[in-house]
Amino acid sequence: MRGTDPDSVRRAVDGGDSLPGARGFAGPLDGALVRDVLGREPLFYDRSASDPTADGAWSHDRSVLSDPEPVPAGHRVTGDGAERLWSLPDPEPTEDDERAVAAVRDALDAAIEAISGADDGDASTAVAFSGGVDSALLAARLDAPLYVAGFPDSHDVEAARSAAALLDRDLTVVELTHDDIERAVPEIVAATGRTNAMDVQIALPLYLTAERVAADGHDRLVLGQGADELFGGYAKVAKAPDDPRVDADTVRGARREVLASLPDQLERDVLALRAAGVEPVTPLLSDRVVAAALELSGSQLVRGDERKWALRRAAAEWLPDGIVDRDKKAAQYGSLAARELDRLARQAGYKRRMDDHVTKYVESLVDE
Repeated sequence: MRGTDPDSVRRAVDGGDSLPGARGFAGPLDGALVRDVLGREPLFYDRSASDPTADGAWSHDRSVLSDPEPVPAGHRVTGDGAERLWSLPDPEPTEDDERAVAAVRDALDAAIEAISGADDGDASTAVAFSGGVDSALLAARLDAPLYVAGFPDSHDVEAARSAAALLDRDLTVVELTHDDIERAVPEIVAATGRTNAMDVQIALPLYLTAERVAADGHDRLVLGQGADELFGGYAKVAKAPDDPRVDADTVRGARREVLASLPDQLERDVLALRAAGVEPVTPLLSDRVVAAALELSGSQLVRGDERKWALRRAAAEWLPDGIVDRDKKAAQYGSLAARELDRLARQAGYKRRMDDHVTKYVESLVDE
């Protein structure tokens, strides 16, 4: 069992507790395979196996199985199929702003404190730092080196440099090149099993950051993953019900739709980071933070034009205003990885008039 001890998972199964106080878990338990409600820990079984729990029939690493199938988040899998064990809670929102922000702040404090003193022996930690409020919150609380990846003229590199200066912290910039992309793409595909353009674009800056972090001798990489999904960071959530990308008619409902995408995203990210040589650590996805976020009202998620309102108010205790109020770009765009992968595709003859031209280029790199 990865992520926590089997007895804690067994109690969560028996009690139906979907958020038992961990940062995710997955593994074999009492003749079944189980995975936490947000899929924070990947787990796979071989479709061809009559008993998915048998030795060699399951793994946390999809690449060692001949026909891997992910265990669905919140489910138990046996030879008889998959059974849902947990769903995310849907509590009534806390309408008191002060109480809601305090609960988020306390949850963040506990989650980050839990990892701040965890280095032992030769283990060490770095922080993936884009300069936005999510990663800056982690950087301000952790005595760990900061890393950002991007092309020299990218938004993320500039934002990270200015935020590091505000925090009076050193920053390591991993300057990306076309050679880095061409080398890394097949390695990302091998680890994740995905060739679609969007997944590869998102994984590229993570993978190349993690490679440098590992080369510098660090074992763990702390990331701000989950903040946008939990706290209302997406435009389509802020614009509900008027945005056609969501079905919900409220901000809270749209946030819940977005949360359903996390297991698939986290599988990609965790597999890519481990393939690069580091163990990802995601304190903003700890159960206590998730529980506090689920209790926020729509106006505490998005207030006026301000997304992640409650998270920003909670983070203001530790961050200067110049960071608290920042917006950020998605990593694939902020690092320019998406732009440059597209450029390489076109240079290789995969023109934009072709259907899904970047994915075709990715597949060509894998076939070389």
